[in-house]
Amino acid sequence: MELKICHLYPDVLNLYGDRGNIICMEQRLRQRGIDVVTTGVSVGETLRASDYDLFFIGGGQDFEQEVLLGDLANGKTAEIKAAIEDGKTFLAICGGYQMLGHYYKTWDGQMCDFTGALDLYTEGSKKRMIGDYAFSFDELPGVRVVGFENHSGKTYLGPGVSPMGTVLKGFGNNGEDGTEGARYQNVFATYSHGCLLPKNPQLCDYILKTALQRKFGEADLAPLDDTLENAAHDYMESRLLS
Repeated sequence: MELKICHLYPDVLNLYGDRGNIICMEQRLRQRGIDVVTTGVSVGETLRASDYDLFFIGGGQDFEQEVLLGDLANGKTAEIKAAIEDGKTFLAICGGYQMLGHYYKTWDGQMCDFTGALDLYTEGSKKRMIGDYAFSFDELPGVRVVGFENHSGKTYLGPGVSPMGTVLKGFGNNGEDGTEGARYQNVFATYSHGCLLPKNPQLCDYILKTALQRKFGEADLAPLDDTLENAAHDYMESRLLS
């Protein structure tokens, strides 16, 4: 059994140690005897989405996202859209999350047209939404995700997209409607940097299981000793919500 991961723009979109999410997924797969191969695909390189099972897109600043617009238009947007509609699994963080939407409109009115792979859009504001935060993950009752957000963009979901969960502490998608993240098909998109998965092992395994089930039809993940991971999670949850 093998899972193939595509890390999109690893040299451009990697704020706040987002690559740690790749390391975490690789480690949790290998501990269970599942082979994993990760391939980076960056600017100017051809993306053949059908070659991969799981895609990761990290966060970046507004300038870095603008740099990618031409590269996305040169074939990658079509590949990303096709992969999403085919049920491939995606994890997108902050700038990568915004990149999957229709557009980003900066606070001073500049428009950046993105992939439109998800029915959502982002509008910039002068105020940054920054700090440790927590949100529920609605697909796993009782699971609370802890993370770190730092964004000035406010993201609004269209009717075809559901939030990952409800903000318990912090700002989330826009600081207004109480939602955080986006779910569509097998896409998981969130503002959570920090990095997300090492201190949220249940979410990590849920994402991995989604990709494995898509490829093999079923996936039973043996339990791991998550004592340290859960301690880190519980400390942050208590600090934020007590």
